[in-house]
Amino acid sequence: MKKKNTAAAEPEAPDLSRPEYFYNRELSWLKFNLRVLKEANVKETPLLERLRFIAIAASNLDEFFMVRVAGLCSSLENGSEKRDAAGMDPQEQLDAISAAAHELVRKQYHYLDGLLEELAAVGLRFVRVADLSDADKYWLENFYRENIYPVLTPMAVDASHPFPFLANKTQNLGVELLTNEGERSMGLIQVPNVLDRITELPGREGRTFVFLEDIIASFCADLFQGCRLLDIVPFRITRNSDLELEEDDIEDLLEEVERSLRKRKRGAPVRLELYKTKNDRIRKFLCDNLDVSDQEVYEIPGPLDATCFFKFAGLPGMWPWLYEPFVPQRPLELPDDSDLFAAIRKKDILLHHPYESFDPVVKFVSDAASDPKVLAIKQTLYRVSGNSPIVAALARAAENGKQVTVLVELKARFDEENNIIWAKRLEKAGCHVIYGLWGLKTHAKIILIVRQEANGIKRYLHLGTGNYNDNTAKLYTDLGLMTANDQLGSDASAFFNILSGYSEPPVWNKLAMAPLSLREKIYSLIDNEIALAKAGKGGHLIAKMNSLIDQPMIQKLYEAGAAGVQIELIVRGICGLRTGIPLLSENTTVRSIVGRQLEHSRIFWFANGGDEQLYLSSADWMPRNLNDRVELLFPVEEPEHIARVKAILDLYLRDNVGAYMMQSNGTYRRVRNKAEKVSAQAALYEMAQLAVAADVPPMEERLKPLYSPRGKFVSDE
Repeated sequence: MKKKNTAAAEPEAPDLSRPEYFYNRELSWLKFNLRVLKEANVKETPLLERLRFIAIAASNLDEFFMVRVAGLCSSLENGSEKRDAAGMDPQEQLDAISAAAHELVRKQYHYLDGLLEELAAVGLRFVRVADLSDADKYWLENFYRENIYPVLTPMAVDASHPFPFLANKTQNLGVELLTNEGERSMGLIQVPNVLDRITELPGREGRTFVFLEDIIASFCADLFQGCRLLDIVPFRITRNSDLELEEDDIEDLLEEVERSLRKRKRGAPVRLELYKTKNDRIRKFLCDNLDVSDQEVYEIPGPLDATCFFKFAGLPGMWPWLYEPFVPQRPLELPDDSDLFAAIRKKDILLHHPYESFDPVVKFVSDAASDPKVLAIKQTLYRVSGNSPIVAALARAAENGKQVTVLVELKARFDEENNIIWAKRLEKAGCHVIYGLWGLKTHAKIILIVRQEANGIKRYLHLGTGNYNDNTAKLYTDLGLMTANDQLGSDASAFFNILSGYSEPPVWNKLAMAPLSLREKIYSLIDNEIALAKAGKGGHLIAKMNSLIDQPMIQKLYEAGAAGVQIELIVRGICGLRTGIPLLSENTTVRSIVGRQLEHSRIFWFANGGDEQLYLSSADWMPRNLNDRVELLFPVEEPEHIARVKAILDLYLRDNVGAYMMQSNGTYRRVRNKAEKVSAQAALYEMAQLAVAADVPPMEERLKPLYSPRGKFVSDE
C-alpha cells in the first residue's frame, strides 16, 4: 500500500496575464491629462500659470486624438479585433475614450469659466462683442475692416461649390444663410491662423480682450452679399496625423518621410469640436460633410482651442500673475568655466536639468568643434530647438575638418519637418548624417567625442535621459552624465558602429541597448531583488519614468511584488500596473508628480542588499521603447552620485504638493497631509541656488531641508 503524500502542495502560480490586472493605456493617459488639468484649480498657483495648465491639457488632448484615437480608428476600419492587455478591443476602447474625454472637456471648461472670472476680478477681462459699448464696437469694426477683412475668404457650399478641405486644428465658422430667393444654404469662413487669436481693446480701465472668431462673426455679414446670416457657429477639426511609413520597400528614408508628411496633412477627421449650439442644421451639415459620428462631436461651452492661452499668458505686462522666472543655476560639479575635458578626466560629472544649466552640454560640443585635438564627434539627435546651438556647433566642427557623424531621427513625431531641415543643413556642412534605422526609432541620447591626447586617444561621453534641446532643457527635468570612463567609451564606439554600419552587437561592458539587451538587463536587476527577498534579505526598487505600459515588464513587477520586493514607482503619465492586487502588488506604490516642470528623467534604483545599483535611461517601460526603439541604459557608479540621485528620489517620494497617488481602484488622489508642505521641484531649485552660494554646505545637509510655501527651508520632523 502506497503512503499518502502529506507534503503541502505548492500554491499555483497566479495567471499574470489576467485582463483585470491591467489598466488600458488610453484611459490611463486620460487620467494623466486630468491630473494636468486639475493643476488649473490649485488656488495657491499664480492665475496665469493655472491658465497655462488649461492650455497644456488642451494641447495634450489634441495630440492624443491625432495619434492614439486615430490609430484605434484605423485598427477598427481594418477589421482588427485585437484586445489589449486589459481585454478591450478597438471599439470598446473608443467607446470608453469618448465617455472619459467628454467628461474631461466638461471639467476643462468648468475650470476655465472659474479662471476667467478670477482674471476679470484682477482686471483681465474677456468679453463678447455683443456686450461692448457702441464706442468699443465702432473701434472693433474699424479694426476688422483694416486688419481682418482683407484676409478672409467666404466659402459657399452647394452643388457648384463642394465642401472644401479644412486643415488640421484650424478654427472655422459654420454659417447658415438665407438667400434672396428664400432658400437656406450653408457657408464657411476659415478663422485665419496668421492673425492673433486674442485682441486687446485700447483705452479701457484694466485690460479687455476679445476673441478673433467673435470679431469675425460680429462683422462678417457683407462677406455673403445677397444673403442674410441666420446663424454662425465656430468649429474646429482634429485629423489623423499619425505618420504612416511603408518601411519594407523604402529606398530613401528621407524621401519617404517627406511623402508621408504630405499625406498626413489630409488625414481623416477624428474629432469635431463645435461651439455649443441648438442649431442642429449646422451640426448635421458638418457631421455629414466631415463624416464624423455623434460620438466624435464635442460641444464646447466656451472658446475653442484653449491652446491660445499659452500666447495670452506671455503678453507684455502679465508678470504679476506668473511665477518668478526660473533661472537654471551653475552645475554643482562645474564651479567655473575651466577646461571641460580636464574636469571630465578628473571625475564623472552629473548634471540635473533644469535646476542646473544645460550650458555645459552645449559647451561640450562647442568646445570640441574648435579644439584642434578633437578628431571626431558622434551624436544622436531626436528633438532639437528651432535655433539649436548644438547643431550649429556640429556644423562648425565638420567645417573645421573634424569627422562628424550625426544620427538625426526623421521619425520623431511632429518634429519630422524640423529634423529634415537640420539633417540637410548638417549634410551641407560636411557631416555624415544617418537618417535613423530601418524599422526603429533612435531615441537614445548620447554624444561621443574622440580626442587625441599625449598618452593616446581618449573618449569623452555625454549620456542623458532627455533631448539635446536647449529650450526644453529649461522646462523638463532630466539627468545627464559626462564621463571619460574607458569601458563606457568603448561601448559608445560600438554603439555608433551599429548605427552607421553593419556591426554585430558587441558584448557590452556597461551599456545596455534596446532592442537588444535593455529589457533583459532590467529583468536581471529585478530578478536579483526577487532572489534577495526570497532569501530573507529584503528586496527594494524605485523606478521613475514617464510611462509604464509594457505588459511583460508589469508582469515581472507583479512577480517581484509576490516575492515581497518593496516597489516604489514614480510614473508621470500612463501606468498599466494596478496597485493593491492581493499577493501581487500590495507592497507596490505608484505616484505621479505634476508641477511647474515636466518630469522627464528615467531613474532606476535597486537596493541590491545594501550595495546600491543606479541606472539612468532614455527609455520608458513601454513596448515601443523596449522593442521598437534604439535606447540606452547606463550606470551611475560614483558613490556621491548614487547618494545624490537617491536623495532626489527620496524627495519625490515625500512630495505632498505635486504628487498624486494611485488608489487600488485606479483613480489618483492628490497626496495631502498635515505636515509641512514638501514640493520636490521647488526644493531642488532652491538647493541648486544654494549650491552656487559662497558657503556651500555638504550635500547631505542640502538634501535634508524641505520646502515650505513661505519660501523657507524647514527641518524634516
